[in-house]
Amino acid sequence: MAGCGDRFRGGRVARFDRYIVASLLSLFGFFSLVLVAVYWINQAVGLFDRLIGDGQTALVFLEFSALGLPNLIRMVLPVSAFAAVVYAINRLASESELVVMQATGFSAFRLARPVAIFGVIVALMMLALMHFLVPMSRATLTVRTAEINESVTARFLVEGQFLNPAPGVTLFIRDITPEGELRDLFLADRRAGAHDTYTATRAFLVRPEASGAAGPRLVMVDGMIQGLGPSGRLTVTRFADFTYDLSGLIAADAASRRRMEELSTPQLLAADPALLEETHESAAAFAFEAQNRFAQPFLALAAALLGFAALMQGGYSRFGLVRQIGVAVGLIILVQGINTATTAYAQDRDGAALMAWTAPVLGILIAILLLWFSQRPRRVHGTRRAMA
Repeated sequence: MAGCGDRFRGGRVARFDRYIVASLLSLFGFFSLVLVAVYWINQAVGLFDRLIGDGQTALVFLEFSALGLPNLIRMVLPVSAFAAVVYAINRLASESELVVMQATGFSAFRLARPVAIFGVIVALMMLALMHFLVPMSRATLTVRTAEINESVTARFLVEGQFLNPAPGVTLFIRDITPEGELRDLFLADRRAGAHDTYTATRAFLVRPEASGAAGPRLVMVDGMIQGLGPSGRLTVTRFADFTYDLSGLIAADAASRRRMEELSTPQLLAADPALLEETHESAAAFAFEAQNRFAQPFLALAAALLGFAALMQGGYSRFGLVRQIGVAVGLIILVQGINTATTAYAQDRDGAALMAWTAPVLGILIAILLLWFSQRPRRVHGTRRAMA
């Protein structure tokens, strides 16, 4: 009979764990969807203006938005996990379900098991994002940005119209042949320190891969340069061919250079000298970024446990757990502040890569301490005076 009772109790406990985990996951999905939508709308406004203003199509806008989603999701997952735990536990407390489970002899640490399982699930999601999806999406986004920036014909080279590809620069092309030859080109450069006007009967666009240069070049044939010298005197120079650097108008070099965030985790751990030179980063920055990719997912676990542990402080109240929710919010802000501070301090310092684990480990330790404190016997004020 005792064995049957233990099995019945064990089955009821397992159902309770599944019930809590399922509730947390459904709330987590809802909060994640809302937060991602809010952040995405905020970023999409600027992205839409930039891409559509450059003459790109709506499909390009959707592509860039999709490529930015993995990093956006990675940012909101810990907040969504925290919000889901706080909402679910507050609802369980208000409906007395949590009180019933405590009355059956469940400790705070035992009640925290489904929350910890939920936190591990979210951490695994973040691990996949940090190590695979985010670097891949950022690398693809950089390649696509470079392609769009280098598509000068689509952005600037429009026949029969005066264009301003950059402040102080005016461009006019009478005709563009099917072979890509530019006929009767006019280019006025009035940027700071330059007062030059270029005219040419013919011109050709040479891309970086063809010229070996850092950016695209405009090769003008049979033309003339008219400029004003320091004294204000007009100078005229005729040329058979002349090359004009377009990299100032099209940021191809900055867009094509890979960044540390786009590299895979094995590349970060290896810290190849060629990659260090390409990204203009130090070996210490590479080491910190690699450790950060392993440590950041555990912020989601810390956020879930902190939310639960803070709400376990104090007994049942018909007024809800407003005070405990305030404490939970304060703790998550504290942990996030520590994470920001350690990142700013350690990302460029040799031997400080393990400081990436400071905020997640501290958050989990605070949660364990709060759970232990919630199980301590509480004194009822005035009991001795009432007995007296």
